Amino acid sequence: MLRLESVPNVSEGRDTRVVTAIAAAFASAGARILDRHVDPHHHRAVLTLVGDHRELEDGLVAGIDEACRRIDLRRHDGVHPRVGAADVVPVVPLAPDALPGAEAVGRAVGRRVAEELGLPVFFYGSLGDGRRPAYFRRGGPEELQRRIDAGELVPADGPTRLDPQSGAVLVGVRPPLVAFNLELVGPLEVAHEVAAAVRESSGGLPGVQALGLQLAQGIVQVSTNVIDLSGTPLHVLVERIAQEAAARGARVGGGELVGLVPAASVAQAAACVPDPLDERGVPTPPALEAAARALRLERLGPERVLEWHLVG
Repeated sequence: MLRLESVPNVSEGRDTRVVTAIAAAFASAGARILDRHVDPHHHRAVLTLVGDHRELEDGLVAGIDEACRRIDLRRHDGVHPRVGAADVVPVVPLAPDALPGAEAVGRAVGRRVAEELGLPVFFYGSLGDGRRPAYFRRGGPEELQRRIDAGELVPADGPTRLDPQSGAVLVGVRPPLVAFNLELVGPLEVAHEVAAAVRESSGGLPGVQALGLQLAQGIVQVSTNVIDLSGTPLHVLVERIAQEAAARGARVGGGELVGLVPAASVAQAAACVPDPLDERGVPTPPALEAAARALRLERLGPERVLEWHLVG
C-alpha cells in the first residue's frame, strides 16, 4: 500500500512535555514521526509523520484527541493564526496515484473527529473545493463562529458550535509544500509589506503564501508556505524576501525551515555544487552546506530532507 504523509499543526509550542505526549498519540497506531518542529513564538508544533492508510487514520484521530485534552485555546497567546487545538491536519499523498487514498483517509478522519470527539470539522484542499486554511482562520475562532452563525459557513461534519477549549479542526488533502520563515530586523509594517510583495494572492511569486508576524520588539518574521515548488524554488523566495526587505531598510536575519524539505529543493539551492545528490537521490554533505547558506539556515542536516527518511 502506498505510504502517505501527514503534517498536523497543533497549538502548543512551549511545553515540550505536552508536545511529546501529543506526538506519541499521533504515532500510537504505527505511523512514524519523521520530524517535530516546536516554535514558542508561534506557540505551535508541527509534526511530520508517515504511515499507511490505517496507521494514519487511527493515529490522527488519537493525536487530535490528545491535543484537545491538553490544549486550551482560551489561554493561547501565540502569534500564528489558529482556530483549533489541533488546528490543521493535512494528509499528503507522496505519489500522484496516492491521492484517492489520501482523500479517503482525510474524510474518515473528519467523520471520526466529529462523531467520536464531538468537534466541528472543516475540509480544505482537494476535500474542500481548493480552499486553504487561511480562509477559515482569518479572525480566529470568534470570527469563524460568527460566520457559522450567519450562515456563511457550514462545517463539513460535526456540531455548529466551536468547542470553547478545543475550537474546530481543519482537515485537508494537499500536495507536498515547504513551510519556511525568515527573520527581519525592522518594524512589523515592513514584514507585512514584504509578505504582500512575495505572496501570489497580491501579485507576488507563484505558489507562495506569506504573512508578517511580530516575534519580539524590533524582530519580525515573514512566514511562508510554498505550495508550488516548481513555480517558486525555495532559494528564489529567500532571495526575493531579502531584496524586498533591503529596499525597505530592514536587515535580514536567519531562516527557519518548518518540517522537512524535498531533496529537489536542496539540489536547486545548491546548484553551484557538482553532483549534489548521491545514487539514492539524497543530497550529499557539500550540497547541504551550500543549500544552508543559500537559505540562510544555521544548519541543514540530512534528517531534514524528506527522501532521507524514505529511501532505506
